[in-house]
Amino acid sequence: MIRSILKWFSIVVVVLALLAGALVANVLWFKPVTLNLFFERTFMRFALDSPQTLTMVGVLDGLPIKFYQGKLDEVSVAQTERLGQFVEDSLATLRRYDRERYEGQQALSYDILEWYLTNEVERGRRWAWHYFPLQQMYGVDSSLPRFMTQMHPIRNERDVDFYLQRLSAFPAAFSGTVERLQESERRGVLAPRFSVEMTLASMREFIAQPVTENPLYVELLNRVDAIENFPAQRRERLPDELAESIKTYVYPAYETLIAYQEGLLDRAHSNDGVWRLPEGDAYYAWQVRSHTTTDYSPAEIHAMGRAEVARIEAEMDEILCSEGYCEGPVGERMQALHTEPRFLFEDSDEGREAILEAYREIVAEIEAGLDDWFDRRPVAAVEVQRTPVHAQVGAARAYYAPPSFDGSRPGVFFANLHNVEEHPRFGLRTLAYHEATPGHHFQIALQTELRGVPMFRRMIPFTAYAEGWALYAEQLAWEAGFQDDPYDNLGRLQAEQFRAVRLVVDTGMHYKRWSREQAIEYMYAKTGMPLSEVTREIQRYLVIPGQALAYKVGMIKMLELRELAQSRLGEDFDIREFHNVVLLNGAMPLDILEQVVHDWLADERP
Repeated sequence: MIRSILKWFSIVVVVLALLAGALVANVLWFKPVTLNLFFERTFMRFALDSPQTLTMVGVLDGLPIKFYQGKLDEVSVAQTERLGQFVEDSLATLRRYDRERYEGQQALSYDILEWYLTNEVERGRRWAWHYFPLQQMYGVDSSLPRFMTQMHPIRNERDVDFYLQRLSAFPAAFSGTVERLQESERRGVLAPRFSVEMTLASMREFIAQPVTENPLYVELLNRVDAIENFPAQRRERLPDELAESIKTYVYPAYETLIAYQEGLLDRAHSNDGVWRLPEGDAYYAWQVRSHTTTDYSPAEIHAMGRAEVARIEAEMDEILCSEGYCEGPVGERMQALHTEPRFLFEDSDEGREAILEAYREIVAEIEAGLDDWFDRRPVAAVEVQRTPVHAQVGAARAYYAPPSFDGSRPGVFFANLHNVEEHPRFGLRTLAYHEATPGHHFQIALQTELRGVPMFRRMIPFTAYAEGWALYAEQLAWEAGFQDDPYDNLGRLQAEQFRAVRLVVDTGMHYKRWSREQAIEYMYAKTGMPLSEVTREIQRYLVIPGQALAYKVGMIKMLELRELAQSRLGEDFDIREFHNVVLLNGAMPLDILEQVVHDWLADERP
């Protein structure tokens, strides 16, 4: 009897094992049996291809086996081609599911992923070699040190070992970048000359400093010093280990990239827009669609920008005149304000710390006063930090780094304090609202904290949505009464004008074939921003075409949808409910967001 039971039990175990194996094989290699399984498989295959992404989100940090923590992303021509094929295969598999069978969040997930994959397929088929993998904004030469010092966790000795392993992977990442650059050059795609010169200067400076002063050395030792109970013997020998790794792996990797860029100086002669590249006009039109997630043409966006510049300029003129500044163009009057001592911080370490403290106070104030506007808040905290000194040149005036999924790392609003004139007192509030609360941190942290949706919905940013929300948040803070001072409101309008001008200069350089100097002159005249910041911004648009359009296009769409909801719902309109509809579904293309709002209004007011 017992033998018979054991026999049947063994058969059941084998059958279950076979079924489980079949299910795993189905999920990994074929069309998964459910749409949700497909969503998660697609995310995992993307993520497993990027050890750096897994580190940044921290979603697998709880696993005992850290199979990715000592690795960097593979950079190569073959990897680019593999990823392109994977995206095509994923889109084909997605379309094998009957979209009509799904509703609610499943249908929304389908639509968002289909839009994303369709866009990525076009990128892979036509434009994989048109972008610039080494440029002054987000090149591997600056992004890898930033990742190591800001994202790689240092909690124990094991994390230190992973840090050293990643340093040893720098040569592969940099040689792969050279391979990609060579492939792009073979296809007639070269970065602007100024970008080659700027990356060369920053890389030479990076390896010219003694190893013991390099941020990869200094930052790690500072973080280890903060760890209690770190093994004393390891702490004692770590400086030598670290210095040897940087000398053996990191500096030679930079020398490889420097040698290639030095040769490129003889061939990179143009500082013009991407119209100069093969199929440049078609490439820019695709970049416009990709970044704005709309069907607006470059010509339409240029006209939109001209109209917005004129509107905002009139509002700024009214405030300036009310404060006694009536003579000359608005841009010149704003430039004069930027030089007034009452609006400037001291150009010193103390002055820079005062800027950071002012940002912290602004964020704390608004976080305590948003109950009438939001009924959901992110759990993750936000910190204000200075942009690392080694990354200041070429970096934006400010940027945001999202929190980890496991809550171990907060969101961070980084302020670039290289030039204190770029942080006048009348501009502090608007920048803090954009980068922290209720802007990027508020939106992105809420997105990472979503539940009941596929993982990709918690991660994909969609530039027009994310940046559109952050610019919308600037106006929202004013509407909520946080910028009653006329100069603070002037700072808000200057920031909005800055984004409106982007519509003109980005399309101007890449579509209308303006020169870099023509774009700098226009932005400087219309915004009154410091010339150093204007120049850096224009050079940013030249190496990342179309991205700067997303801010104002996204804001305009969100204001349109809010006005639609107010007109449809009348007295029943609740701004908190509208914000829930926009925020609690995560980022998405603007045309899909528009449909989501229409569906909500149909439910609220059939």
